[in-house]
Amino acid sequence: MRRDPEHFGDQEMDLVYIAKRLRYALKLEEALTAAGLDYAVETDTYLGGVIFRGQRTGAFFYVLPEDLERCHAAMREAGYRPQTV
Repeated sequence: MRRDPEHFGDQEMDLVYIAKRLRYALKLEEALTAAGLDYAVETDTYLGGVIFRGQRTGAFFYVLPEDLERCHAAMREAGYRPQTV
């Protein structure tokens, strides 16, 4: 279930995906909610583009470290490739 980042307090969270389009973010939210995972979403900027590089805005998805494996499994099942940092 989507939670506000404040819900997690000072707990360290792992970045699992950067959605570059709204439809990708909505589909991932459905997959994570269906899997029963608590996650946080924040908008932030990233550097994108091949020819015309620039800052773009995306939806950054975070989960707690203890939920990371379950999250990766749910993402793969929904057709996503987890972010590896």
